[in-house]
Amino acid sequence: MAEITASMVKALREETGQGMMECKKALTECNGDVEAAKDLLRQKGLVKAEKKAERETSEGLVRIRVNGDNTVATIVELKCETDFCSRNDEFQAMADKVADLATDAPAGDIPASDEMTTLVQDCFAKIGENMSYGRGVKLEGAKVGHYLHHDNKTGVIVAVDQVADEDLLRKVCQHIAFADPMGITEADLPADLLEKESEFAKQEAIDSGKNEEIAEKMVVGKMKKFVAQHALMDQAFIHDDKKSVREILGGATVTGFARFKL
Repeated sequence: MAEITASMVKALREETGQGMMECKKALTECNGDVEAAKDLLRQKGLVKAEKKAERETSEGLVRIRVNGDNTVATIVELKCETDFCSRNDEFQAMADKVADLATDAPAGDIPASDEMTTLVQDCFAKIGENMSYGRGVKLEGAKVGHYLHHDNKTGVIVAVDQVADEDLLRKVCQHIAFADPMGITEADLPADLLEKESEFAKQEAIDSGKNEEIAEKMVVGKMKKFVAQHALMDQAFIHDDKKSVREILGGATVTGFARFKL
């Protein structure tokens, strides 16, 4: 049986974040093999994670990465149980590493890779609170913009088809964070939702005593207003509500956006 020294236990504790007794026990079970002890502690951590998997993860962090020429933007969400955990240095460092890894993914939705999952599991083992990789998106465009709220819990990235002013794109991202559009244009809004809204508007007009012809005209007006409330390009710009987002972008068109809010 290999000798388990205090320095070995201390080193394992510092690296894994586990208690002294847990580290000593793992080293003893693995006959002093440090790497095997790490694996054993990780396996035990997975068991604990499964037991805590039902706990709600309503807190966490949003992280954003943008490449050097502002043509690619990546946003990820890491979730945990409490705000206290989201402010933990270990959790924040893990979120940064996951965000860095996410930049290697292709454009579109980003699933958790094995490496990302391992980072989350290792962080759980150190902190002992349920946590998970929430979601991720990568956008590419002629230009991208980004905005991260000061609490790191709301983030937005946007891509456009033409070179545009960086400050303007940041303001567009702030607009998206505030206005929460459902799509870029009317074509992106759910067809069943538009149909239901149209039916509601027509029935409302008929119930108010309007005839069929007038009711139809009222539906057109109400549906135009509905689209202007929910389609990004038609929304009134929050920094200048006399203009739509389409108007303030000039000739540029939004090709994609992602809004993450915990």
